[in-house]
Amino acid sequence: MAYVIPAPPQAVVPVAGSTDLFPVRRIYCVGRNYEEHAKEMGFSGREPPFFFAKPADALLPVAEGTGEMPYPPATSDLHHEIELVVAIGRRGRRIAAAEAPAFVWGYAVGLDMTRRDLQGEAKKLGRPWETGKGFDFSAPISAVTPIGRCGEIRAGRIWLKVNGQTRQDSDVAKLIWSVDETLAHLSQYFELVPGDLVFTGTPEGVSAVVEGDLLEGGVDGVGRLQVRIGPPAAD
Repeated sequence: MAYVIPAPPQAVVPVAGSTDLFPVRRIYCVGRNYEEHAKEMGFSGREPPFFFAKPADALLPVAEGTGEMPYPPATSDLHHEIELVVAIGRRGRRIAAAEAPAFVWGYAVGLDMTRRDLQGEAKKLGRPWETGKGFDFSAPISAVTPIGRCGEIRAGRIWLKVNGQTRQDSDVAKLIWSVDETLAHLSQYFELVPGDLVFTGTPEGVSAVVEGDLLEGGVDGVGRLQVRIGPPAAD
């Protein structure tokens, strides 16, 4: 028995300080998980966490140096969202928050790039967000740092600069739902499996970028990520 078309390549993310690769299965994202970001998006309070997904092949791994993300089609309002990313290393369902650290393989720095105009239109019409969130190259990501190397990330500066000017600057400790609580909630809906990535939410300061902009961001204790917005991909 053979594939009738070529099988797609496995999505992977480099492992920091190693030639090893972390194979990616699914990408889960948490919406509005910092209070000030929720406010700037028109919401407030500690609402129950909600989730959306990006396809694994939306990843743009940047292990070192500067990656290039093509400016996506069908938008004129591309926004940056810097996030702590959790890499899952153990299978589990209905995980208790106190047990969640045992399911973490490591952490990375990610960008949840968003076609805000398309997302906003979908919200108005009560439609799914995929065109706004799940497009090609919409998930730039740094190398994954193993938890054995960095320890549990419960606090630490999370920041983003565009062309050297600070846009986002907060602390992971300000997550509305902590990493442990987020994994506990997520595992009520889906079985977490080794290879899953969880983008944990972005702090306030999200705004638009244009072709040529240089995005530099990081999370203390995890790493840094640098991406330039390039011209649209060729047809």
